[in-house]
Amino acid sequence: MSDQIVLQVIQMGIPPEAVHTVYGDQYQWFQSALSRGPNPLSLDLRVTRPDLGETLPEPGDFDVAVITGSWSMVTDRLDWSERTAEWVRQVIAQERPLLGVCYGHQLMAHALGGVVDYHPDGPEIGCRPVSLNPAGQADPFFSSFPQQFQAHLTHWQSVLQVPSGAVVLGSSEHDSHQIIRYAKNALSVQFHPEFMEELMRHVIAGNNKSLSPENKTSLLDAVVDTVSARNILLQFVCQAV
Repeated sequence: MSDQIVLQVIQMGIPPEAVHTVYGDQYQWFQSALSRGPNPLSLDLRVTRPDLGETLPEPGDFDVAVITGSWSMVTDRLDWSERTAEWVRQVIAQERPLLGVCYGHQLMAHALGGVVDYHPDGPEIGCRPVSLNPAGQADPFFSSFPQQFQAHLTHWQSVLQVPSGAVVLGSSEHDSHQIIRYAKNALSVQFHPEFMEELMRHVIAGNNKSLSPENKTSLLDAVVDTVSARNILLQFVCQAV
């Protein structure tokens, strides 16, 4: 019997060419982040691209699944995204470990009846503090985490209303729904635990729509290695087995 963890990555499209050329696909970012711990995991990493029409895996075919971020918008209700939302409901109903990140965070909330849309205060970009609320501090998963930690963020849309029965565990100054628990094995985060510092800087530097040169400089200076955020990903994958 293999001691490898079967990690299923649901990759929601590909990055823009300027990002993809330098940093590759989203699944590679997760692979890299999971290799940075003191005890690198032995992974059987599998990638599915629903945007290419690929068949989503059966819930019993993996140990843990992650839904990546995307440059698409949940509110576009793209066919492949809605198909993945239906898959989310099946995976959670069968109590399989599922972690949503950024777009995946929003899609999980949408799939379970929450409301996702553009944030009324605009996008959230940069390396910013995320705080665990009392529910987060009481959640056993986060027992070893600091009450506040830095995280890499880049998103225009947010979960504006959480699904019935879901519990908000953490927030940022900009977004009150940064961490959501839906079930024992279903968790999502708005931030990017898989981002490396260089990728966060690339995203900031390339944003010419919402950032002034002065804002860019300030945000670039604030980028740090987000160890605690990355450890959420690492711990979720480890505990799923």
